[in-house]
Amino acid sequence: MTIDIPGYKAGTYALDPAHSEVGFEVRHMMISKVRGAFAVKEATIVLPDNPLEASVTAKVDVASIDTKDEGRDGHLRSGDFFDTENFPTMTFVSTGVREDGGDYLVDGELTVRGTTKPVTFDLEFGGFGTDPWGNYKVGATAKGKIDREEFGLTWNAALESGGVLVGKDIKITLDLQAALQE
Repeated sequence: MTIDIPGYKAGTYALDPAHSEVGFEVRHMMISKVRGAFAVKEATIVLPDNPLEASVTAKVDVASIDTKDEGRDGHLRSGDFFDTENFPTMTFVSTGVREDGGDYLVDGELTVRGTTKPVTFDLEFGGFGTDPWGNYKVGATAKGKIDREEFGLTWNAALESGGVLVGKDIKITLDLQAALQE
């Protein structure tokens, strides 16, 4: 089965890091949310003639974490969380794209802190177009959720009021833009 996407051009697309980011959201103190982002180091999107056979590989610079609080960012870089000295990169390698009731899902393997687990992202194509400098680009957003403890990110602190400081579930949003390589 193939699908028709307006402007779709098969080819290999390289990440445009200035227009891409990996965002995340986690519960804090069980009463609010903390959001942050990582810089995408590199990514390649391969779009064959059939979009359902597309693939993506991506690497994220973990030390680039930014939650708008330098103290918290330093703690997240430490051995309590990401241990960026020993695990400087997170990676994602897709294993398939599928249609599910009109929606598109990207399955793959996410590696964080040396642990690899299967994940699924809901995919939303932003579209295709040519920028003012003649570069043909694709844009997409992918959203998913992981349990951080499955990746060895288990640090936490109990609260006097009950519960814990940091939630287990992490919502991830990838906003990616990539240029067709000629």
